[in-house]
Amino acid sequence: MSSEIERDFERFKRELPSDFSDHVRETYGIDLTARYLGETVPHPIGKGSGQLSLNENQLAEDARAGLAFVVLKTLIAQDEAGSQSMAAWAIHETKMKVERRGGAGGRPGWTVTWKGRGWDRSLEEYLALVRAGRDLTRAGSLLVVPSVKYHLPRLADPFRDSEYRYTTRLLADAWGAGAPPLLVEKDFSPTLAGDALAGDRDQIMRWLREVPGRIRAAAPRAVRLAVKLMNARFDDVFQLDMMEACRDADALVCFNRLFDAEQGVAYGGWDLSARNLRVLDAVAPGVLPALCGTGNICSGRMIVEYARRGCESVQLHTFFQLPLSEYPATRGSRTERALHALLFDPGDGLVAALLELEATGRLERRNGTLHFLDLAAGAHHPG
Repeated sequence: MSSEIERDFERFKRELPSDFSDHVRETYGIDLTARYLGETVPHPIGKGSGQLSLNENQLAEDARAGLAFVVLKTLIAQDEAGSQSMAAWAIHETKMKVERRGGAGGRPGWTVTWKGRGWDRSLEEYLALVRAGRDLTRAGSLLVVPSVKYHLPRLADPFRDSEYRYTTRLLADAWGAGAPPLLVEKDFSPTLAGDALAGDRDQIMRWLREVPGRIRAAAPRAVRLAVKLMNARFDDVFQLDMMEACRDADALVCFNRLFDAEQGVAYGGWDLSARNLRVLDAVAPGVLPALCGTGNICSGRMIVEYARRGCESVQLHTFFQLPLSEYPATRGSRTERALHALLFDPGDGLVAALLELEATGRLERRNGTLHFLDLAAGAHHPG
């Protein structure tokens, strides 16, 4: 089907069809259906928390482009008096800088650098954004998930449950009753890896074991929880220990960006994906929460690499911010142009990569159709 892919690649440069998942199913016999936090989405490509998901216009644009899901900018939890124990993370963002960053082998890649951290506006503004996301979610236009950073105490200190209760209750109220249930992503940001708080292994393990339960206890209704794990300053074995400690979560986002201690910034690129995939390769067979991949998602082929290691979907951030000259599409928003490249690139697009797996006997059709989720279903099982 290479000629068909090339034809679609060329004609969709001008405009990506809104029903591209249906087109892929009908044209190539490929079902791109994916999952995030237990919710079924039409394809595996979502947007990670950050500067690209902090207003309603961005959400509306992503819905029009056909993105599967968006995680909102990370809110810094507070108690009823407005006190924030993690207030150091609620600082204003500097301008994002998109720049080249080579991997260990010299392979050129991209990273986005900025000095800010979490949501620095009012809680009321964030709740309004959650309500807008709720409406898009219920309309079936775009799955939208709030992200929160809650209090993380030192090992000998208690949790500030008042922050958990107050913030989670307000999020639940903004989300309202009805399906889907309240979805929340707990963010262990990459800048936390550079903080003194994260220098103690036992302290980190305590957070991972206890935070999911505290969020559930604070919620006035059912909640599904994803934990976005950072790349800690320790070895690969500790990354696996972190995953094991989060068994109470409903999903794990693996793994947040690396931290450059000299520059004091988080970064991505090929070093990030190399570590993430290496760690996921070492996951032992057993029962873990559902996985979502993140880190240097720069092609459909990279999406497949995460999927073959158990990830049911992926989150991107940097690839949505490249210079326009880096996208083959000639029209559309950056989200549309990114989706076009990720899906239909004849060499490295998701469609081409899935057909290649079929041709080499690593993915088989069921009832005449290739299923993206079969890749994740076959990972981390004996044999």
